Amino acid sequence: MSNLMEKINETMQTIRGITTNDYEIGIILGTGLGGLVDEINVEHEIDYANLPHFPLSTVESHSGKLIFGSINRKKIVAMQGRFHYYEGYSMQQIAYPVRVMRFLGVKTLLVSNACGGMNPLFRKGDVMLMVDHINLLGDNPLIGKNEDELGPRFPDMSEPYSLELIELAEKVALKNQIKVQKGVYVAVPGPNLETKAEYRFLRLIGADVVGMSTIPENIVANHMGMKVLGFSIITDECFPETLKPVDVKEIIATAMEAEPKMTLIMKEVIKAL
Repeated sequence: MSNLMEKINETMQTIRGITTNDYEIGIILGTGLGGLVDEINVEHEIDYANLPHFPLSTVESHSGKLIFGSINRKKIVAMQGRFHYYEGYSMQQIAYPVRVMRFLGVKTLLVSNACGGMNPLFRKGDVMLMVDHINLLGDNPLIGKNEDELGPRFPDMSEPYSLELIELAEKVALKNQIKVQKGVYVAVPGPNLETKAEYRFLRLIGADVVGMSTIPENIVANHMGMKVLGFSIITDECFPETLKPVDVKEIIATAMEAEPKMTLIMKEVIKAL
């Protein structure tokens, strides 16, 4: 047995000592976006510190709990708090919880993040559905020996975010009169925010928003055959000509203010699955 499979088995043993249920939907909640937990009929909570081989969240607003329960009678496992490359974790560590989710039965993954908006048509507080991404993290969670029982050596990424789920989310948003954008997310290592020249460059290569997460989890989810729906909440406007200093507290406050719109769409999408 490979080292990775041994780790997954050890994590699963701990989880199975608490719950024997299978969970069909996985959720990863980003910066300032933990409120969806209030909508979950919680059965069990496990601190990351009590899960073998799980990293620990070190970022403000990331609680660090794996939550098991249901929304609209659909079994849910949710990460309240994620891990980032800038925290010093490897790509494999960042994406490890997605591996565990798949072994819990998850086939559909909903991910969220806070990001900076570079598309001039986007505004602070907008919700964006991720239609594609650009990986500028400088690393990939699939580098190294491929575990054939987990997925193929060269996974296809022509549809990293499910077109079917994007269409469903758009219908839900329209029904509830919520404006949503669609666009391309680019991930950079961080933790500093970008310079004016960097924003110009990222916009030039086709990105609409910029963040520091999500892509490692997405790659591993696709590697394991999961469908992914991604939400970005635009917390600041990154237009080089009018760029102003941004306070992290302001970013978190904007994310929390816009969160109810995203939470409603997520809930209705889950109901429709």
